[in-house]
Amino acid sequence: MKNKTKAYISGISIVLSSMLAVNVYADDYSLKQVSDGIFYHQGAQEDANQHNKGEIANTGFIVGDKCIAVVDSGGSYFEGKALFEAIREKSDLPICYVINTHAHPDHFLGNAAFKDTGATFIGNDKMPAAIEARKAFYETRFSDILGEYYKGTEFIEPTRLVSVDKPLTIDLGGRELVLNSYPTSHTDNDLTVLDKNTKTLWTGDLLFVKRIPALDGSINGWLATIEKLKAMQLNAVIPGHGPAQYQDWQHAFDVEEHYFSTIRQQIRAIINDMGTINEATESVGLSEKGKWLLFDDYHKRNITAAFTELEWE
Repeated sequence: MKNKTKAYISGISIVLSSMLAVNVYADDYSLKQVSDGIFYHQGAQEDANQHNKGEIANTGFIVGDKCIAVVDSGGSYFEGKALFEAIREKSDLPICYVINTHAHPDHFLGNAAFKDTGATFIGNDKMPAAIEARKAFYETRFSDILGEYYKGTEFIEPTRLVSVDKPLTIDLGGRELVLNSYPTSHTDNDLTVLDKNTKTLWTGDLLFVKRIPALDGSINGWLATIEKLKAMQLNAVIPGHGPAQYQDWQHAFDVEEHYFSTIRQQIRAIINDMGTINEATESVGLSEKGKWLLFDDYHKRNITAAFTELEWE
């Protein structure tokens, strides 16, 4: 009897501790209102770790008259639940869509928190293949990094897909969103979300603000996409990482464009002189070092990826 009582009390303690942890996290999950009915949570400008619970990408949602669309669900089931609870503090409307801007884990691993809402999951038509290709690595890597905060995480792929040059318009009730996919840029499966009412654009990781952009696609493609995005008529931009941009939103793209243009020009010069990739990683883009967070973590990777692409032009 004593053993049963101890086991019962232990079980209750575990449940209460788990509930408390989630509630505390939800309380800390701050939201910023960008435009009417548009909210986002700004992720930490860091790599994922147990301290930040994998909460490093911008997440958020858009509220229509009839329902809600989530834009990027976060880096774990734990963060997805925090986002879900934050949404419920704002509105009881049904969640009809979960939109993922691309297949990097900090943007879609929170999807499982919304799987029982009846929402349709939407992404670039290349996103399912991108998830499948890296699923085993992501699962091992992020379960190690996040520990207990990874529990409950699932790989939920989009079922409604958006192809390049075939935009999809969805209606939340008095609020139309236009979803566009792009040729290979940050990744091969990038997607943006435009709210037509407020002219607010969610860029996903096509735009990094303050944190150094990470190249996992094509430097030429990304520069071409930046030009397309800069030509839009917008009032606000929500990047994949960093603070939302308003009147000076084009300047944020200019800064990112300058970084990529600089390293592309210098890499091409080395290639033309029959130089090596090692020369490039040691010399290219060093003038950019003081301008970006996490420069030392990602810059050489960007040079390696860009060199590999540009040497075959």
